Amino acid sequence: MILSSFLKALGQIGDPRFRRVLFLGIGLTFALLIAAYAGFLILINWFVGADATLPVLGEVHWLGDLLSISSFIFMIILSVFLMVPVASAITSMFLDEVAQAVEDKHYPSLPQAQKVPFGDALRDTVNFLGVLIGANLLAFILYAFLAPLALFIFWGLNGFLLGREYFTLAAMRRLGRPGARKLRSQHAGKIWIAGILMAIPLSVPLLNLVIPILGAATFTHIFHAVNGRNSER
Repeated sequence: MILSSFLKALGQIGDPRFRRVLFLGIGLTFALLIAAYAGFLILINWFVGADATLPVLGEVHWLGDLLSISSFIFMIILSVFLMVPVASAITSMFLDEVAQAVEDKHYPSLPQAQKVPFGDALRDTVNFLGVLIGANLLAFILYAFLAPLALFIFWGLNGFLLGREYFTLAAMRRLGRPGARKLRSQHAGKIWIAGILMAIPLSVPLLNLVIPILGAATFTHIFHAVNGRNSER
């Protein structure tokens, strides 16, 4: 089911409406990465001063480093960690458009989905980002003690969190918040596995630029698959 959902999402890249959202998502993802990295360099200057020398970066001057080739390479490496919160932000902005494009093509008989109020969507996004960042900061303690397993812990933790968010956002359009939570709890294992399979390519620089939008489409298909099975019972 998960593979089938991903292949359907991948197969829709040629759809002009879907492709527009995909390219817009890639552009904003890259912009958010640059903004996050610029903030990272500003914090370094604030804590250690403008004349500090760091490994890889060398002497830190945030604007000059931001525009340098070596800094670009470092930003790509750092994107392995930054892409998780970025993917969450991109999904909250584009999931409704992506889901509608998916449903128009693959589920045309469905009635119009209910819109999630902007205030609710913003609150959910801020709350989830807080949980996501806090959980990953705490996970660094585990990374220190279980270094050989660090990557697997990263994938498992963020797969769990991202899977929950992506599925919930997709399901809320059709079932509302209580219905989305109930369906999510019934299929928690599948959702976690799908989230891990999304978190893994988010760890691959450059490839991770396209994953947030493809993930939104994939979880839309997963929602309809499990919701359809529930309706048949």
